[in-house]
Amino acid sequence: MGKLVDGNDGLPAEEVGVHAKQKHEYLKRYLDISSAARRRFLDGLGGATYIDLFCSVGQARVRESGEYIDGSAVAAWKISVESGTPFSTIYLADADDDRRRVMAERLRRLKAPVKELPGTALDAARLIPDVVNKYGLHFAFLDPYNLCALDFGILESLSCLKRMDMLIHVSAMDLQRNLGANMHSEESEWDRFAPGWREHVSPAAPQREIRRLVMEYWRSRIAGLGVHPGSDGDVKMITGRQNQYLYWLLLAAKHKLALKFWKIASNPEGQQELF
Repeated sequence: MGKLVDGNDGLPAEEVGVHAKQKHEYLKRYLDISSAARRRFLDGLGGATYIDLFCSVGQARVRESGEYIDGSAVAAWKISVESGTPFSTIYLADADDDRRRVMAERLRRLKAPVKELPGTALDAARLIPDVVNKYGLHFAFLDPYNLCALDFGILESLSCLKRMDMLIHVSAMDLQRNLGANMHSEESEWDRFAPGWREHVSPAAPQREIRRLVMEYWRSRIAGLGVHPGSDGDVKMITGRQNQYLYWLLLAAKHKLALKFWKIASNPEGQQELF
């Protein structure tokens, strides 16, 4: 989690790197492009929900510039309103209850229909199938603080819904810098991220190949849930100021139309290499 600083509206903000602006731009573009599909469900077909299980406080201050920007759920709500297709419900969760409450307060000031879920992202994900309308259209933004927080059980719970699209942040830095520790420890954070990975990854392989195989296995597990994880060319790499790999953004969706929307939103310039 980023450290908290004073926001510009009397509430706390989170300090972030400039790369957060890129991430939110892709999120907003996707939600804008997919607004026509969302409208169908807002017209009496079960509603359209936004789910943020790592929501934080709803505002951020960019470390490099001092600029204040909206947090993910606030940005998502605003773009849904601007497109004329406001989400029928926004579900919020965060392992830090105080951060979640601040996010909820910011959204309520914007007249957003907020519902808070207790506990960790995994706890909240397990509640989601029972609290949302099963006939609705559901979109989850999964933006964990690290790879370990992206428990595969979150994806399993969300994928129970018939219409579920997930924009997922996967830390490339964690896959790279913690590779040795995860390969050789009996309890690895990768066990939560991609259960069963050890049976599919040779410890003798080069490090670059190990990372590729772990990601390939993880995406195959997602496909096994009946969710399309997209192609390599649709994965967006977010880089740092020195062009270092930070994390990937990828869309996993129940319906292939969502992948078409993401292809437009992410606007990849040809086939991207994941490693």
